[in-house]
Amino acid sequence: MRSFLKIFLATLLAFIVFAVIGVIVLMVMIGKAVSPEKVVISPNAVLVLETSQAYNEQKLSNPLNSLLKGQANEIPGLYDVVRILEHAADDDNIKGIYLKTDGNPNGFATSEELRRALLTFKKSGKFVYAYGEGMTQQAYYLASAADKVFLHPQGGLDFAGFSSTIMFLKGTLEKLEIHPEIFYDGKFKSATEPLRETQMTEANRIQTSAYLGQLYGNYLTNIGKSRKLDTATLHRYANEGLIQNPQDALSYKLVDGLKYDDQVMEALRSRIGLEKDADVNFVSLTKYESAADYKSTSGDNKIAVLYAQGNIVGGDGSDDVTISSEQYIKEIRKLRLDKSIKAIVFRVNSPGGSALASETIWRELVLAKKAKPVIVSMGDYAASGGYYISCMADSIFAEPNTLTGSIGVFGVMMNLQSFFKNKLGVTFDGVKTGQYADLGSATRPMTDIERKFVQKGVDSIYATFKSRVVTGRKLSQSVVDSIAQGRVWSGVQAKSLGLVDRLGGINDAIASAAKMAKISSYRLREYPEVKQPLERLLKSIGGETSETMVKKELGANYTIYQQIKRLQLMDGEVQARLPFDVMIK
Repeated sequence: MRSFLKIFLATLLAFIVFAVIGVIVLMVMIGKAVSPEKVVISPNAVLVLETSQAYNEQKLSNPLNSLLKGQANEIPGLYDVVRILEHAADDDNIKGIYLKTDGNPNGFATSEELRRALLTFKKSGKFVYAYGEGMTQQAYYLASAADKVFLHPQGGLDFAGFSSTIMFLKGTLEKLEIHPEIFYDGKFKSATEPLRETQMTEANRIQTSAYLGQLYGNYLTNIGKSRKLDTATLHRYANEGLIQNPQDALSYKLVDGLKYDDQVMEALRSRIGLEKDADVNFVSLTKYESAADYKSTSGDNKIAVLYAQGNIVGGDGSDDVTISSEQYIKEIRKLRLDKSIKAIVFRVNSPGGSALASETIWRELVLAKKAKPVIVSMGDYAASGGYYISCMADSIFAEPNTLTGSIGVFGVMMNLQSFFKNKLGVTFDGVKTGQYADLGSATRPMTDIERKFVQKGVDSIYATFKSRVVTGRKLSQSVVDSIAQGRVWSGVQAKSLGLVDRLGGINDAIASAAKMAKISSYRLREYPEVKQPLERLLKSIGGETSETMVKKELGANYTIYQQIKRLQLMDGEVQARLPFDVMIK
């Protein structure tokens, strides 16, 4: 017994010591993850910008990656990147930019903002070299801004024009005996088309062709300016399928050379003035951000930049990329009551969502506008609910290729009675105290009078939406009626229609806010505030694993999974949302 106790106590002591040491090691690792050491940039550095990285509106943090994988724990936000490049242009230690262009998951307006920042950087006299093994059209759009564009000799460059494809689920629902009850306003409001059609309606085909053509025209125009080729020539390249291999890209002057990685490195050494085989001092964007003091802190006055990205939802959403009404009411109210904040720049990148949540956020912004200037800067999308929360602003800025408008609403309720009965053998029965007590139940079809009730509600919300646009944009009811109908517009089209005021990016919106507030000296404050390091770490541990696994498993099909999942969330609530995810190749 005594021997057993000795062994037990020795084992317990060893376990306690091991646990203590483990906790100490873990805390040291956490400390490094959440409090990285200050980085110093040495001379002759080349800043690396990877176009394959998705840049959200605000910085995203994942301390878990740093803790477990040794990877960078922060991805700069879009406006961070813009300011980082502005800072790098004046930094003597940065000699140029190496643009790695093997993909580009970013939207059109985000790409426009990045491309503009690269062109501004070039004005400093420093170089931008781009290289990719296989360039998508969106990646090439950024690459075309470079001084030199190099392509892998056995790689590829996609230059075939744009296409937009929609997935229709009507046939699937019919096979499953699922019957959607669909309500909508606006002949172009095609959000419900995947549920009620097997192909695009003529109205949807018209609107998609119009804005797709506008996006493509902007794409060709800007590439043409950089590559010194006219748009008609570029259009012919795509229309006739002339770019089939790297040599074609070189022959038709879309790239400046076909090189392997080692040859690109030699070109960079030559440009910087390094000896052969010398190491190029590459600095990642994340690393440079931690070293660069790129945020202005001068000035007594403040301009708030409030980022709103993602789906608009009611309540208090926990996702970083979600616009939840409860959170944004608090944020906007806080900015309205803060006397030191002289203007608000509301950065909207949203395809919309809940109509009720959009109305709630709109109301709070109207109150803020009475206290100080509110300027909207639109990102990739500011459509439907995204436009709803933008239309009240003093001034609205959009990129030429922003997708906006889509002033219309819809509602969907699923009737699953036949599915449950015929596919699963499940039936339902019950009692109720009122004739319409179970209105909207998925276990039975709706009656004609119930459908009239729901459609009337949708009509009322649509009328309210249009009235907000009439008041906010100072347009007549007849004009709004004609440009609403759920139709999606490009930024260029929206400007000509009076839905936006000017074409430009975040910096333009901030400059306008300062002018309206009549201040020349100011500093920026950004909201929502980034979560504290430990809070970010705990969220990384608890919330991101499942999503990462699903993305990895589904790959390119992840967007289809998202669309189906979103349809579930739409059931039963009136939506002010873009028709579907606009997937353009």
